[in-house]
Amino acid sequence: MTPEELHVVVPGPLEQLTGGYVYDAHIVAGLRELGWGVQVHSLPGRFPDPDAVARNAMTAALESLPDGSRVLIDGLAMGGLPGPIEEHGDRLRILALVHHPLAEETGLSEAERQSFSERERRALKPCAGVLVSSEFSARGLDAYGVPTDRVRSVPPGTERASPAEGPGAGEPPVLLCVASVTPRKGHDALVAALERIRDLPWRCVCAGGLDRDPGHAASVLQQVAGAGLEDRIDFIGERDPGSLRELYNGASVFVLASHYEGYGMALADAVAHGLPVVSTTGGAIPFTVPADSGILVTPGDASAFATALRTLLTPNTTAHADLASAARRRAAELPTWRDAVAAFASAIDELAP
Repeated sequence: MTPEELHVVVPGPLEQLTGGYVYDAHIVAGLRELGWGVQVHSLPGRFPDPDAVARNAMTAALESLPDGSRVLIDGLAMGGLPGPIEEHGDRLRILALVHHPLAEETGLSEAERQSFSERERRALKPCAGVLVSSEFSARGLDAYGVPTDRVRSVPPGTERASPAEGPGAGEPPVLLCVASVTPRKGHDALVAALERIRDLPWRCVCAGGLDRDPGHAASVLQQVAGAGLEDRIDFIGERDPGSLRELYNGASVFVLASHYEGYGMALADAVAHGLPVVSTTGGAIPFTVPADSGILVTPGDASAFATALRTLLTPNTTAHADLASAARRRAAELPTWRDAVAAFASAIDELAP
């Protein structure tokens, strides 16, 4: 039988370790295991606000494809480049993979937000369909003029894991954050919350790239130094999947002060490891973190975040054990990557037969 053919267009190398790229890589690998012929086109240049190199690369990639080809374009590459999508929309069967709308990024000016919103609206219009990682994101596409029947939600999978063992005997509780250090992820609010509970024993490990927004990362590190918490908060950079599994296993609580998530893969991974979660109500997070497995507060509210942490870290209470027990139960309900790939394949066949 002739395998299904699919061209996948992503900005930069597919092997990057942020949530969106990890999702894309799992889908590509899974489709290939199903027998699909998947060709990845990694675009050079600057994204999501593209430079000339990026524009030329997108144009060249689409021009190189035969008429009728099925093309899946990651939203980070597509959202800022409506021109090539409009030019080839009638010739190719283009699908968009939107992890979250570009206009929802934290730290944009109103002019930048409006520009991203308009460009992404234009880019989505010629697409045969749009795939998103959560029902929350699917509902949000109404604002971009995408009809409901052209949208499919395919949540990420998770790896099955044993319940986290936590730190060793006599060690303080370990708070784990897995996120690139960018404004949207709220590390500044996390540090401000941790400063409020410095009277409690804890250590915080932040795993995630420091090079996505170097200026913001430097500001967060300066904030840590100003609070005198350098010996309690460790920024260790990106880690590969094996190292992350060890970090989850050694953690006591998962923390993420994000302002917005289109799904929140690290949060689901925390639940998969049976960890209580302290996070926010930003975007899809309430859809990802079961209500009985975490405490969610308003994004940017460092005081409320600190109160939630104090609830879990105060000795002689059952709060931590109760949330951990619920997370362990919920872990079995999470979709696997096999589930996600099968759903993704079906969605492609429905949207671009």
